[in-house]
Amino acid sequence: MTAAAWITATPPTPNGELHVGHLAGPYVAADVLRRFLRADGEPCRLTSGLDDHDSVVELCALTQGRKAEEVADGYGEAITVDWRRAGVEFDQVVHPRAEPGHLAQVGALFRELHAEGVIVPRSRLLPHCAPCDRLLHGAYVRGGCPSCGAPAQGNLCRSCARPNDCGDLLDPHCVLCGTPAGLRQCRRLYLPLENFRKELTEYWASVPMPPRLAVLCDRLRHDGLPEAAVSHPADWGVEVPVEGFADQRIDPRFELAAGRLRQQEDGGLAAGPVEFFGFDRAYVHLALIPAVLLARGAALPTGFQVNEQYRLDGRRFSTGARHAVWALDALTEAGSDTLRRHVLSDRPDGRPADFRPAELDATREHLHASWNRWLTGLFSALREDCDGLRPQEPAGGAGWEQLCERLDRAVQDLRCAYGPAGFAPRRAVALLDEVVRLAQDFHAVNAHERDRPSGASRYRAALTAELAIASALTAWAWPVMPEGAARLAEALGLTPGGPVSAAALTPPPPGTRLVPPTGPVFGF
Repeated sequence: MTAAAWITATPPTPNGELHVGHLAGPYVAADVLRRFLRADGEPCRLTSGLDDHDSVVELCALTQGRKAEEVADGYGEAITVDWRRAGVEFDQVVHPRAEPGHLAQVGALFRELHAEGVIVPRSRLLPHCAPCDRLLHGAYVRGGCPSCGAPAQGNLCRSCARPNDCGDLLDPHCVLCGTPAGLRQCRRLYLPLENFRKELTEYWASVPMPPRLAVLCDRLRHDGLPEAAVSHPADWGVEVPVEGFADQRIDPRFELAAGRLRQQEDGGLAAGPVEFFGFDRAYVHLALIPAVLLARGAALPTGFQVNEQYRLDGRRFSTGARHAVWALDALTEAGSDTLRRHVLSDRPDGRPADFRPAELDATREHLHASWNRWLTGLFSALREDCDGLRPQEPAGGAGWEQLCERLDRAVQDLRCAYGPAGFAPRRAVALLDEVVRLAQDFHAVNAHERDRPSGASRYRAALTAELAIASALTAWAWPVMPEGAARLAEALGLTPGGPVSAAALTPPPPGTRLVPPTGPVFGF
């Protein structure tokens, strides 16, 4: 039996609803790969979770006058609903505080690694806010990144993806009250990544990764692998099960690594996952999680699909700053097909991208003017000239043989764009559009046969050929626009989501009654 492929999408933080930037980053793209592999007959699991214990959740609760549990649960439910509405289907979503045994497993792993000397105590300077009487870490403190100088929060810089130790931030200040922070000695627990230098170096050299990730790995190795703080003085999170640190909580990035171990063990997954995440979290996925996995001899990730920033009005999408277009609003206005196609065609892969609401409208109009107009014309012709049935004639028509050759090349390119090795959603969308343009041109050329007394049979053969292309789209477009592909399959009497192959270019059986939808096929 073939071992299941494993795909992970980095857990979102439930301090707000899902926004369009989330969908443009890990989630829709990961679902595309899952749908392609599963349709191809390959066992596959797509997993994620919710980053309940990130400090930004507690910060959100404090600023809103709510309990952290209420914030995490409320926004966590909203996020899972938005995933479903966007057609993102996970096989497992870890809800940390509701998952049986999760918190105990995190604590047990932490305790074991401390007992083995993998996790060690250190006394380091940590920002302190005198007016708030609070030691600051994570989302509670902001300052300049010690590596690149860009504005950064504690623990991690979103610009260069380099970690910091909070106390080394430039000009740190308290996020709650804005007061410049002082520094105090604080004894915390750390995971020294330098102890894994050899294993991490060999791993980074062996796993395929985009050049920007390779640059980050080289810089981390050149500058000396950091000691990662895995505990913080806090009230929110998983309690540290080590004597002398009862007032501290386990860093949520360590919790993510522990959850990854459990998913691998519970799912019986022999190989590590292909990971989808934003570049700002690259250090976590490249170094911290692999170090924990190495400490337990677990399988490491087999590939990385990383996205850059998705921006709105020139600034990155931000849940905390409420600088976003919320997924629920975009899905309600444009529908899942339109939104999925748009964020995939504009995916910030290899470079940042900018979301513009007018361009989402243009995507919806494109589906109507191109995809739906062609399908509406095809179904109308079949109704008027074939009594709504698939013609008896086999596929044919002027240029059909040449078109089949082009479609065969297109589907081979499409398989490459959908597959893990050449994964390129923007290319996949362009190829699907090309297929529809070819179908429109073929329709226009062969429509003249209808007016020729001796052309009736050739005309019906061309309609059968167009039905073959429509049938192929129920499989070829399924990873990108599953809702529309399902509607089209129902109209043709087919099952959606077949393998992306040339074999999908097969019309329904002769005499099949076609039942086109009353509204648009793709989008709405």
